[in-house]
Amino acid sequence: MSTADLAGIQAAANVDARGSACPGPLLEAKKGIGKVKVGEVLEILSSDEGTRTDIPAWAGKVGHEYLGYVEADGYDKHYVRRKK
Repeated sequence: MSTADLAGIQAAANVDARGSACPGPLLEAKKGIGKVKVGEVLEILSSDEGTRTDIPAWAGKVGHEYLGYVEADGYDKHYVRRKK
């Protein structure tokens, strides 16, 4: 997805893991995905650069769809669609 597409996504829920170091953002994402229904999107806010590789790897491993991320002011907004 393009940055413009990602910026227009309406997330069903979000988790704020800014300021948390690895594996904090990943653990928050794992808890947060349970808050959204199948087909909905979870937004993960993270200032840890490791999240850029951790979240896509986790999503693929467990069967969710990683949509991408958008850079914000000092953090990233990651988007994952729940698939199961």
